[in-house]
Order: sequence, then C-alpha cells, then structure tokens
Amino acid sequence: MHLGVEEPIRECQYNQICTHNSSPMDTPHIKKKKNKRKWQVFPGRNRFYCNGRIMMAKQTGVFYLTMVLILVTSGLFFAFDCPFLASNLTPAIPAIGGVLFVFVMGMLLRASFSDPGVLPRATPEEAADIERQIDANNGPSGPGYRPPPRTREVLINGQTVKLKYCFTCKIFRPPRASHCSLCDNCVDRFDHHCPWVGNCVGRRNYRFFYLFILSLSFLTIFIFAFVITHVILRSNRTGFLSALKDSPASVLEVVVCFFSVWSIVGLSGFHTYLISSNQTTNEDIKGSWSSKRGKGNYNPYSYGNFITNCCAALCGPLPPSLIDRRGFIQPDTPQPATQTNGTSACPPNQVQSHMCAQDQCIQSTKFVLQAATNPLLHSQPVILGGGPPLQAKTSLGGPCSTMGPPQPSLPSSIPGLSCGGELMALRDSEIHCHHHLHHQHFISPEETPSPPAPLPCATHLGHHVHPTQLFDPVSQDSLHEDSVRGLVKLSSV
Repeated sequence: MHLGVEEPIRECQYNQICTHNSSPMDTPHIKKKKNKRKWQVFPGRNRFYCNGRIMMAKQTGVFYLTMVLILVTSGLFFAFDCPFLASNLTPAIPAIGGVLFVFVMGMLLRASFSDPGVLPRATPEEAADIERQIDANNGPSGPGYRPPPRTREVLINGQTVKLKYCFTCKIFRPPRASHCSLCDNCVDRFDHHCPWVGNCVGRRNYRFFYLFILSLSFLTIFIFAFVITHVILRSNRTGFLSALKDSPASVLEVVVCFFSVWSIVGLSGFHTYLISSNQTTNEDIKGSWSSKRGKGNYNPYSYGNFITNCCAALCGPLPPSLIDRRGFIQPDTPQPATQTNGTSACPPNQVQSHMCAQDQCIQSTKFVLQAATNPLLHSQPVILGGGPPLQAKTSLGGPCSTMGPPQPSLPSSIPGLSCGGELMALRDSEIHCHHHLHHQHFISPEETPSPPAPLPCATHLGHHVHPTQLFDPVSQDSLHEDSVRGLVKLSSV
C-alpha cells in the first residue's frame, strides 16, 4: 500500500461460494412409483387377466370343465359324425352345428369374462360420513343400548323396498343388489353366482348368461339328435354293433348329451320364466314378491307384459362398469426417501429455502472479509502510528462513524451496510445465521431470512466521532481472522 497516493477504488467481485455437497448423500431421493391400475389393488376376490380386460371369480375350476365338455363333445361330433351326415343327408348339418358352436362359445366367454355389475366400495371419507348419519339418526346410546338394523326404505312403483347396509363395502346396497360371499363384492341386480361360467351373474352379464344356456340347450339337442340319426343310418347298412365299432365316438357323445340335456334345458326354462316375470334367482328363492307375504306384496319391477319384460332384460341398454378396473390410480404426492445415513432428505421447497439462506449468510461473511483486506475503501482518513491522517479517496457512500475505540470501523461502501461501525451486530447476525442453518425448517421460499437490513449511521444519529476511534490495523487483523474462521464454518455446513 503506497501512502499519500490516491488509488482508484477497485471494484470487488464477489464470487458465489457453493457449499452444497453434490454427493448422493445430500441430494433428495424422490421415489417415483409407477402408476398402478385399479384392478391391481381391487379389494374383492377376483382374478384379472390381459391387463384387467378379463375379470373372473377366484374359483375357475368348474369353468374349465365346462369348456372341456363343450369342446370335446363338439369336436367329436364334427370329426366323426358330420362327414357321414353331410354326404348322406345334407351339408347344412355341419354348417348349422358350426354356427351354434360359435355362438355358444361367444356367449360363454362374454358372460365369464365380463364385469357382472360390481358396485365400488365406499372410500374412508364416504364411510365415515355414512356412520355419522347413522349415529345422528339413532340418537344417543347407553351402556345396554342395541342399535337398530341398518336399513333404509325407498318407494318404487308404490312398493316399499328396504335398502340393506353392507358392512364389507360400507354402502347401502341399491335395490335388487346383494353381496356375493364367494367374490366378496356387492353386485347390482344380483342373480346368483354360477360356478359353470366362473363368475357372478348380475346386471351387466345376465343376458349373455341366458343366451349361453339357451343356445347350449339347442346345441346339445342338435348334437344328440343327429348322433342318433348317424347311428341309425349306419346300423341299417351294416348292423348295430358294426355301426358302434365304425363310430365309437358317437357312443361317448350320446352319453354326455343324454345326461346333460335335462339339466341344461331345465335351467333354460327356469330362467325364461324369471325373464318373463322380471325377477332374479335371488328374489325367487327368497320369495321377495310372493303373495304369501301379504296381499299387497307384488313385484314393482315387472312391466306387466311378457314381451316387455323379455325386451327389457335382453334388449335394454347395457350399463357401463362402475369399477373402472383398467383406470389408473391417482398418484400420491412424492415423498422423500430415507437416505443411507439415516437422515431424511428435505423436500424440494425446503432444500431451496435452505440453500437461499445459506447463500445469504456466506455473502454477508464475504462482505466482512473484503472489508478487512481492502482498507482503502474507507471514506474516513486512516491513522498510522499517531501521525497525520492520510485521506483516502471518498467512496460511493457518505461518511460513517464507528461505535467506540475497541471496535474497528467497517467500510460504508459495502452493499447492504450503511454503517461500518456496527460490527458486533453483523457478527451476531452471522452467528445467528450459522446456528439457524442447522435447525431451520422452512415451509416455503417466502419464509427464508432476508439479508441484513442497512444499519443506521452514527452520523445520521447526530454523534461526533473522535479521529482516534477510526481504523486500527491491529483490530483489522483480528477482524480478518474472525471472518475467515466464520467462512470456514459456513463452508462445512
């Protein structure tokens, strides 16, 4: 430093110090969960295939038996009987049999793989709201109080219908709905659980079930009739025993069709009756609309006409599925993962707030360090060894006084500081910022601490400072050491 020579003020450039460790230990690890579809977390006891497109019951063994019986019987018929019948009678026989077979298989698969009309379960909020409504209606309960049955009554076509509460699904079931104990679901317009199709039968697949058993009845009668015709034609030519030896598969077909046609045709007739009266199997078994329950008891869902009831069941609009089994689950808010050292990483907004406050404290410390190493930035004369004061070039700021003899002055040209004498306030702010970085939990960037406010100048307060209270090199060295020590501590955060 050349004394007595005015030097131009050097513009100090403050390079930002990055104290954030870029190691994976400090970076927040956000778990990115792949969005699941609703069928993957479906609460009922069902099985899903083809990414949720196929929905079946959990017990499907009898369904595969149904498939085997139909495929084997029809295959034997087309392989051993149809060639003889097509050449001796008419080629229309295998054609009609093929159409019936395709229709039966199509209706079976549609009834087995469809959503029967499962009702979605109540969410925890909906269940809690229903519980509050029930408690409010029942009133206060005592020690020996027994709450009444959870039912509600609605009026349908002049008939009172009770809605029962399902303790599994936490809902009041709609009219004609029931809970299937095998699938553990409430099904709208529940008819029955059919193990032969491997699914419940309800509003959305009842028509396919009925068309399946009806067409299967026709196919069974068709195969049984033409197998007998085949055996009779062969026995007229070569004898009965020779006919059985020439076509042994016909014997197996006759046995299967004979024992199954009665049950299939009887089941088709029973469901034809139910459709004509617009009832379900569940209602018919319970006798819900039987006249034995009272003279005024009647079926409120019947249209009073056989044809209208059949059209409503078979040709009415098919309601959409309510469970949306292939829909995506709404992703939850990403949560920070626990780091390997056992500490939890901060969320992104807290990390940004942490870094913002840390940069502000580092910048304040650099201001102190720069002031300690550049005494020519002072706006007041510097006294060395008690000699005459040497005037430094006036800085951008006005003259500023110091606190007292023990405290060195700070340059007034430092950004963010108007008074260089408030060193203790600045150091206290630095220590508070360093301590705050270890214990802060900011919620948003708006709550991060702002830089230190400009300190009031002693000149503005009307105080007069003696020349001996100005800058002292010994105090300047002490300030330099304290500033460097504070900067090292902040860099280790």
